[in-house]
Amino acid sequence: MFVIKSAPLIRSLRIGSTLSAKIFKASPSTYTLSSVQAVENQIRYYAKSKDKKKEKGKPAKVEINETLLRDVIDYDGLNTQMQKAVQQMKDDFIKNLSLRSTTGAIDSLKISVDGKEHELQELAQISRKNPKTIIINMIAFPQTIPNVLTALEKSGMNLNPQQDGTTLFIPIPKITKDHRENLSKNAKTCFIKYRDLIKDIQNNVIRKLKKKENISKDDVYSMQTQITAISDKYICEAEKLLQSKQKELLGDS
Repeated sequence: MFVIKSAPLIRSLRIGSTLSAKIFKASPSTYTLSSVQAVENQIRYYAKSKDKKKEKGKPAKVEINETLLRDVIDYDGLNTQMQKAVQQMKDDFIKNLSLRSTTGAIDSLKISVDGKEHELQELAQISRKNPKTIIINMIAFPQTIPNVLTALEKSGMNLNPQQDGTTLFIPIPKITKDHRENLSKNAKTCFIKYRDLIKDIQNNVIRKLKKKENISKDDVYSMQTQITAISDKYICEAEKLLQSKQKELLGDS
């Protein structure tokens, strides 16, 4: 057994708790090497605990091992799907969550007809009667008027279309506080939709990973943690877009 007769060495460890001091059962000037190591471990644990408390609420940083992931999962496909979800959310924000009901936003409004989606401009002629009114001429496809009315009402643009035969008149609503708040809520709903989509992509990949053979439990756990970290990165990106959009919609400076 190695013996260290050096009180200054022990004092240099800066033991800050009575628990650490109780480890020493030898005389004040004679300690075993194992005792010193025990105290060092105790102090390291205490320091790590303090660091964890400081970082509470912040996601832990995870190192992504692309080589390991590429050998087992479709790494590029995973990133592509998640990035596509973020981009789709961004496109929805632009098309459906505008403070003003522009002709362009209405042009590209998706209309479901017989199980297929069409842009409104494919089914109708769209023009402005004046700065406060948009006219939609449905004479080419009058049978789709109910579908168009439903899409307009659910567009999140606070539209109240009025029908006169095959023509729809859309008064452009004033930008009120209630309208801003409704748009902000719709933005949050849209974010949740795509956040859940990203989570679904993550969970599908992890399920397939767990079914693979000849992979150690440690590697599975490591890759699962990395996949979750990748998912969190895209969700964080989407959340920043949401915060920016809500700030714009609510008129916050």
